[in-house]
Amino acid sequence: MDSMVELYLDRAENELLAARALQRLSEDAKLKTDAEIPAATTFYSGTISHAYYAIFYAAKALLLTEGVKTSSPDIHKRTYEAFERTFVTTGVLDVKLLQTYQTLAIRAEELLGIFKMEKWKRGNFTYTTIPQANKEPATDSVKRATLFVAHLGKVAKTKR
Repeated sequence: MDSMVELYLDRAENELLAARALQRLSEDAKLKTDAEIPAATTFYSGTISHAYYAIFYAAKALLLTEGVKTSSPDIHKRTYEAFERTFVTTGVLDVKLLQTYQTLAIRAEELLGIFKMEKWKRGNFTYTTIPQANKEPATDSVKRATLFVAHLGKVAKTKR
């Protein structure tokens, strides 16, 4: 597998780990005490942001398997649009997912929806909402990012 694809997949996994760690730190009183963090402090905005970046890097990895590179300016918008054009509009992702996971029927539109929703949530909840109000969106973000990264990672690893 291409080293840049591996790098982006590793980065996606790392962002997912960070999202989970921040979520756990937000909810675990003992961890807060051990880390000398005030009890009322939460890191849900960071959880959402890291979950989004897990999705972003997984998408970039899969795009690289097709030779598609995205860059600044507007790298997030360009990555989303390239992901849609390369895998969703063409139906390539559906076919690959069905071949890779015979027991799971995951539509590419669902994965694209996850990417789009997490991009919006990253901006909305990171910049306009207090962290304590973000528990439910953060939990949802981690679940969605876990699904997205797992599936795209497996597809990327089968493309050699």
